[in-house]
Amino acid sequence: MKKLLSIFFAAGLCSVSLYSQTFIKNVTIVDVVNKKLIPAQTVAINKEVIADVQKAGKKTFPSNAIIIDGTGKYLMPGMTDAHVHFFQSGGLYTRPDALDLRKYVPYNKEIEMGHQNMEALLKRYLMAGITSVIDVGATYNFLKLRDSLSGNRLLPSVYMTGPLLTTYEPQVFMGLKNDEPFRLVSTIEDAKKAINEQLPYRPDFIKIWYIVSLGKEGVEAAARKYEPLIKEVIQEAHKNKLKVAVHATERIAAQIAVQNGCDFLVHNIEDEVVSDSFVQILKSGKVILSPTLTVMDNYYNTFGQKIDYDTYDLKSSDPVAIGSIYDIKHLSNAVIPVLKQRFDQPQMKARISRTDSIRKVNLKKLADGGVTIAAGTDAGNIGTQHASSFQNELKAMQESGLSIWQVLQSAIINPVKILDKEMVSGNIAKGKIADMILLNADPTKSLENLTTVNKIFKNGNVLDPESLIPITPELLVQQQLNAYNARNIEAFLEPYSDDVEIYTFPNTLISKGKDEMRKSYTQMFAKMPNLHCELKGRIIQGNIVIDRESVSGMISNTKVEATAVYEIKNHKILKVYFIR
Repeated sequence: MKKLLSIFFAAGLCSVSLYSQTFIKNVTIVDVVNKKLIPAQTVAINKEVIADVQKAGKKTFPSNAIIIDGTGKYLMPGMTDAHVHFFQSGGLYTRPDALDLRKYVPYNKEIEMGHQNMEALLKRYLMAGITSVIDVGATYNFLKLRDSLSGNRLLPSVYMTGPLLTTYEPQVFMGLKNDEPFRLVSTIEDAKKAINEQLPYRPDFIKIWYIVSLGKEGVEAAARKYEPLIKEVIQEAHKNKLKVAVHATERIAAQIAVQNGCDFLVHNIEDEVVSDSFVQILKSGKVILSPTLTVMDNYYNTFGQKIDYDTYDLKSSDPVAIGSIYDIKHLSNAVIPVLKQRFDQPQMKARISRTDSIRKVNLKKLADGGVTIAAGTDAGNIGTQHASSFQNELKAMQESGLSIWQVLQSAIINPVKILDKEMVSGNIAKGKIADMILLNADPTKSLENLTTVNKIFKNGNVLDPESLIPITPELLVQQQLNAYNARNIEAFLEPYSDDVEIYTFPNTLISKGKDEMRKSYTQMFAKMPNLHCELKGRIIQGNIVIDRESVSGMISNTKVEATAVYEIKNHKILKVYFIR
């Protein structure tokens, strides 16, 4: 009998925990649909949905309810990155077709790391206030992984295509079977077969990688050559009730795709300023466009060794991926110095500047013309980090002339239209899915305030952003190493304890306290613009991390070989011992 009562008692506790309501009281709602702030509101969440929204006042809450005080805070719907790729890490080794470094990191290792890291990356998206992501180009194995993670209601919603159907396939990706991100389509029969092959994996939509090979015939003739294939893929996908996303950066390719019924253009036009008639074609076709303003610059800046991650990037990104970007400074690949020289040339800088300008002009023109714009980063490409890159993309959109309200709409309400989710998501209203973020500052005053995430609500569950990613000794040490190589003093000091002690091994104290560190390292970063630390080896044992390091870019112009022993306590680096 006692055992039976215990079971009932435990079941009762579970039901209270599972079904207790959550109330966010006295909060300001960010109404992105009507472009206004609504102060002094109380939002009730029941299970996975918003149960009620009403004016705050004297209200008695149920005794088992979760009460969150929203005084001085801002509640808005969760954001969506409308263009990501989980088969790419954002690191230096992720696109061997762009820079082949497989002799340093085999591509199968990169694939394996991608599978292992997807859940952690999704948690980083949540930390950034992103409650949904759209992967427009994956693999069959990632579609399976999407399904296996979908049962976790505490992760962002993932919408995903299968392999990209393409008019051109890079050779390095051929023969990877279920890890192959591309499917070459050369004939009408290929198009039908490729779509039917994807159907058992239940893709959320179909993606075309419309690559126009520039030859003597010119851009339009090259694009027209592939039009029958584009048309067939779109028609076959629509027959199977699947929308179609198209990568097309040339105006004529995008126009052909739209005129043949595509639903989502995943890049902006970058070869010419678009005409009013082109804008009207997109608007009348109800096509959604994701501008991806920053991804190509991240390639250029990585290859030119000029990438400049800020404090937010260095703290929020996957530390292994962002750390690999700095490997380019010490790899002995013969192509790397040629790349750096190429991207230092005035004509290359002028070309990049022109293309950037065209993208920005087109974004403003398309938005002003009534085309629906959905913010997307193309995260996973070299230099474009998952989750953290979204902030830089939104800022670039504002710099293009969009208002903050337009940018917020592109990040919140517009992406849900891609997959017809407007009835269940995208704004804070009764009956909508409770995917929301609570901010400490007003996002309509500055996009920077989007980084002040206080709480995340995913499917009605309340999450603390600081608790999503476990703070491990290795993560802390890698974070400070990345910031060291970026010469970013704030990000460098962040993993250290306020009373950190630095020693020359075994017990000669060099400095004590973060203030002393700030002074000495600020001077070092200023004097040595080429400072770079190469990690030669790492041992992790409990709260101790031992790194074997090779430091170049010193004033003496000689490399310094050293071993650093990091002692971690209470999630901060407390002591460092240097052995030389």
